[in-house]
Amino acid sequence: MNKRKLSMGLLLVAISMAATAGSMTCPDLAGAVQVNACPTEEELKFTYNGFCSDTAKAYANQTDSCIKYEDYREMKNVAMWESKDSVFSGYISCALPAEQLKASKVSTMAVERQGKLNKLVCSYANNVRLTYRTKAACAVDNEKACKANPASCTATCD
Repeated sequence: MNKRKLSMGLLLVAISMAATAGSMTCPDLAGAVQVNACPTEEELKFTYNGFCSDTAKAYANQTDSCIKYEDYREMKNVAMWESKDSVFSGYISCALPAEQLKASKVSTMAVERQGKLNKLVCSYANNVRLTYRTKAACAVDNEKACKANPASCTATCD
């Protein structure tokens, strides 16, 4: 019985991985979903005080965001969002109204490499980026046409 459940689980994982491989398009943000809550002002102030009072960070020059609370707040006042199918995700500013976010259209699609990881990055207005992460090789199809009409961009990951 346990072997059967394990086999079924592995089959479902293989199917889901195969479903995300192949041709990819940037998600429509109208269906995007916020995954976690935005931090409260109290949480931001608490973490600012804790982060910026760490002398080890100061000596290592890792406190650029500590010069002003407003800079730190802008950097940390974010929440995780996912595409409707949960394939793409990204941290988006809580200062951006959800209606404005959901109305944003894709402006670019690009592939970035981070170590052994490939990231298919979809950029939208207002510094919104959703990313698909994979170890598969990805390439933007017909980059010239993609730059001319970002809404028609596709990428192949295999």
